[in-house]
Amino acid sequence: MRINNDQIREYNQRGQAEHSRMLGFLAETLEKRGIDVNETINRLHELQVAIPSWALGSGGTRFGRFPVGGEPGTLEAKLEDVGLLHKITQATSSVSLHIPWDIPEDASARKKQAEELGIRFEAVNSNTFQDQPGQPYTYKFGSLSANDSMSRNLAVEHNLEVIKYGEMLGSKSITVWLADGSSYPGQNNFRRAFRNTEDSLHKIYEGLPTDWKMLIEYKPYEPHFYSTVIQDWGTSLMLAESCGKQAYTLVDLGHHLPNTNIEQIVSTLIMRGRLGGFHFNDSKYGDDDLTCGSIKPFQLFLICNEIIDGMNQNTAGNPPIEWMIDASHNLKDPLVDLMQSLEAIRLAYAQALIVDREALNEAQSANDVSRAQEIIQDAYRTDMRPLLAEVRKQHGGALNPLGFYRDQSVREQLIAERGKNVVASGL
Repeated sequence: MRINNDQIREYNQRGQAEHSRMLGFLAETLEKRGIDVNETINRLHELQVAIPSWALGSGGTRFGRFPVGGEPGTLEAKLEDVGLLHKITQATSSVSLHIPWDIPEDASARKKQAEELGIRFEAVNSNTFQDQPGQPYTYKFGSLSANDSMSRNLAVEHNLEVIKYGEMLGSKSITVWLADGSSYPGQNNFRRAFRNTEDSLHKIYEGLPTDWKMLIEYKPYEPHFYSTVIQDWGTSLMLAESCGKQAYTLVDLGHHLPNTNIEQIVSTLIMRGRLGGFHFNDSKYGDDDLTCGSIKPFQLFLICNEIIDGMNQNTAGNPPIEWMIDASHNLKDPLVDLMQSLEAIRLAYAQALIVDREALNEAQSANDVSRAQEIIQDAYRTDMRPLLAEVRKQHGGALNPLGFYRDQSVREQLIAERGKNVVASGL
């Protein structure tokens, strides 16, 4: 399904008067604070968040899965859906593939299709957390960390193969996430598991093109519940620094124990020049993979605040950060969920952009705790949604993406085209 400019233009005209009224009030408020509205608009448009190919279908739990219908059953269809999202939101100009769920059988055709849709390929993701049909050695007891050298070698070769697919598509990074760990005390030797992982990552790193990045993800638990090999940001950082200057830590917001100060982690990693990217989602208890900003929007804002502050003073030379959504759409229409996440991320970033950093620095230096809190909360409480709508409108997107999506009955059209029972690959 393709959306044309006339559809969006006609929809926007219906809401233009109200949009102009709200934007005018916000712009006047921001200008009184000394904020350049046009510069803020430009910076917001530059914030593009990748869509993972596995997030375009209904998710599920070990108890079941409830399809919404019209899901993309092929990589070609998934790219169409990402192009659809980008056309409506103008906020997601890239897609992140998961191999082997989405192996491009014709890489040149998929690359051409992506270019026609105005999108590109972001990080490619390896999968050593499940055995594939016909796989000669199992990952049941580990992949890059496995005691069995044949399983380790298989996992390394898989990651090198993923890099090759990425090169065909124009990607410039690979994300490595391990399910490796143990569920019982005494099951693994911690030091041996770490050293095996380090050695395996070194072998993958040796196959990394010179202009690529390797992003090392971490997670405190699940699927194992006693230990994981890369359990926190410090372990990921140790491994990245061990591999070399092209290796970085990837922060998944859901991969933290409750009440972890993720914004402090982000600040520290930028200070070390090792923050490679994000997987955005939200959680109440653990890795819940909920819609970004649905549970902890203030934390999301604080994280964005540290990103902006750290990158403004980027003395360690941290590279541009890769942004991606990583959520499971168990109850919602996946495209609706993704649009809600995109809005939440951009809103938090927009609020962080208007923090009065000079005043905040003065308050912090003077130990004026109350004033510092007021400055932070004043930015957070500013409704920046009219400016987000203006960013979309200026670049051909819908003033209200969710309203447009429902107005055009997009899901119903996708069901008509694809049927109700198609299942997105990899899920």
